[in-house]
Amino acid sequence: MFNTIIEASKNFCTHQINQTSTIVNTPTKERTLIAYIDIETNSGYNHRVYVASDYAFMQRIAKLFLEEDESDEETLMDMTLETANLIIGSAKVLSEATNEPYIIKTPHFEKIDFFDFHFDKCITLDINNSEMTIAIKDLNGI
Repeated sequence: MFNTIIEASKNFCTHQINQTSTIVNTPTKERTLIAYIDIETNSGYNHRVYVASDYAFMQRIAKLFLEEDESDEETLMDMTLETANLIIGSAKVLSEATNEPYIIKTPHFEKIDFFDFHFDKCITLDINNSEMTIAIKDLNGI
């Protein structure tokens, strides 16, 4: 499951924002905008997927989608939710091809702060001097 989320994240960078990304296996150390989406597998397992990105990355998304050169914090929060939805929605489509389908829930904005959540797996994409962390937590073993 996490592999399809990583693939969807890389595809988002490549196809939506025309940027290449490199993967780091640790969460960002920067202050970020953080959203999450809960997902449920067909076998009943629940996971929380976090998407955390720095202001520069979210402003790049706002510029691309909304044509805003300088967005306010509320807009960047909305763009964080939309980015999480686009990435996890794409991963859901990819997962159906691997026979690991799941249901995605509504994205929620968590906070603007350092990424300090417990997680099971995590990667950070470095995208042209911006960062986006993707992490997953098994909710059944809380």
